[in-house]
Amino acid sequence: MLEQDVIQTRGFHNLIENGIITGFQICVRSDYYRGIWLSQLRVGKLIVDGISYPEEMIRCEVNGKEYTIAEMKHESNIFWNILDVAKIKVKKAGGLSQGFHTVVVRFAASCSYMPPILDRFDGEGDDVSFNGGTYVKDKMIIV
Repeated sequence: MLEQDVIQTRGFHNLIENGIITGFQICVRSDYYRGIWLSQLRVGKLIVDGISYPEEMIRCEVNGKEYTIAEMKHESNIFWNILDVAKIKVKKAGGLSQGFHTVVVRFAASCSYMPPILDRFDGEGDDVSFNGGTYVKDKMIIV
């Protein structure tokens, strides 16, 4: 069952490969009422505890398959359903420390029925963005 917030509490944990912590994961749900095709997704920022992670460190898992941010821009036949979570995976040796963390995620969806002048997205988060937002969740915990 999905939580109301875009950033989900469930699924927030460090990633372990062969007994070594290689990064961390955050789960999010779509905020767009219809779901979206991956090529419509406009990815902004991922900030954890004040540290902004570049897109080269990020992979997104949708429908059980991982994509880079660059790959998602060309995936016009993969649909992210409103009822499914996407897993944002960050490569970071050692992952995140145990304890509380503040997570900020910014993304939006492009809409084909909107005039191009309105379909702008600023990953930094100013007022020109349409159909997107900055989502913040405090006190996310890694145990």
